[in-house]
Amino acid sequence: MNIHEYQAKDLLSKYGVKVPTGKVAFNEEEAVHIVKDLGGERIVVKSQIHAGGRGKGGGIKLVNNPTEVPQVVSELLGMSLVTYQTGHEGKIVKKVLIEEASDIERELYLGMVVDREKQNVVVMASREGGVEIEEVAQKQPEKILKEYITPSVGLLPFQGRRIAYFLGLNGKVVNKAVDFISGLYKLFTEQDCSLAEINPLVITRDGEIIALDAKLNFDENALYRHPEIEKLQDADEEDPTELEAKFWGISYVKLIGNIGCLVNGAGLAMATMDIIKHHGGKPANFLDVGGGANTEQVTQAFKMILSDENVKAIFVNIFGGIMKCDTIALGIIAAAKEVGINVPLVVRLEGTNVELGRKLLSESGLNIETGKDMGEAAEKVVKASV
Repeated sequence: MNIHEYQAKDLLSKYGVKVPTGKVAFNEEEAVHIVKDLGGERIVVKSQIHAGGRGKGGGIKLVNNPTEVPQVVSELLGMSLVTYQTGHEGKIVKKVLIEEASDIERELYLGMVVDREKQNVVVMASREGGVEIEEVAQKQPEKILKEYITPSVGLLPFQGRRIAYFLGLNGKVVNKAVDFISGLYKLFTEQDCSLAEINPLVITRDGEIIALDAKLNFDENALYRHPEIEKLQDADEEDPTELEAKFWGISYVKLIGNIGCLVNGAGLAMATMDIIKHHGGKPANFLDVGGGANTEQVTQAFKMILSDENVKAIFVNIFGGIMKCDTIALGIIAAAKEVGINVPLVVRLEGTNVELGRKLLSESGLNIETGKDMGEAAEKVVKASV
């Protein structure tokens, strides 16, 4: 789960991580009051959407005259902000973060993720702050330090100092950096983050270390332990179909292809997308109805797939275990009756009650193609989607 920058900074400050003074505004009037409270001459107005590249897209403005802030806020609110992460359609700006401007001397990078292969948290640091870390990793990997932290031991002081020295820090700033990194790591572990990224991490001219920007993602499987974090979710920033899927207990992620996928089991769903790609097609979604889905959930899954106007064909790939093939067949029939399936449908069924499932489909009167195996079915659905 993603949250906004202003929410991330509120959390960071609770863990002793220094951030610029600021507050979120939803209209010009609120912006005026915030500027008065800040009292400075130089103000930064930052669009709040779940996407990177806001500065390049024109969503971050430095204002040198506080009286101009309401006009800048008015221009940003309601705009469709297009960045490299939003796609051409962009995202509507509904709130802005108003902050005091920082006197920046250096821009650095600091991030934390879980390295699943090593089963450790890895801290990534670079002197190349303010740019995408993926670009640095590709072109200049030697400029990135990776420090692995064993969860049972935690971040040790010498590791924090090693990171600080790699970043070229010295003197009193080193101790401040160690405290900063320790606070970020404590937040990362205690709140079950999947990503913590400070880019840029800035050193000010008076020797302070500040998170000028902040991105926090959380492990959705752990949100039951953090109801206060779950409340931070902004439904306006989420795909409505993905939110609906969550309500029905279905795993759904929208993609950019034109072949809708309905599968039971995450591994089989991944394999289904791979084999579609292998045959030259593009999946429109990841959709796992799970091992114990009922007819109603299957019907809802079809509705979600068909709500995507890009879908030109549907591939149902089911291996019946707990999820029986006849349940899937009944779901397909129910969906066809309720919402209509007006695109080619290719079904591959195997497993529990497979003969009954095939019989139900063959007697339904629906226009369905079948495949004896995944390869044949994938080939058929790719041809049907053209």
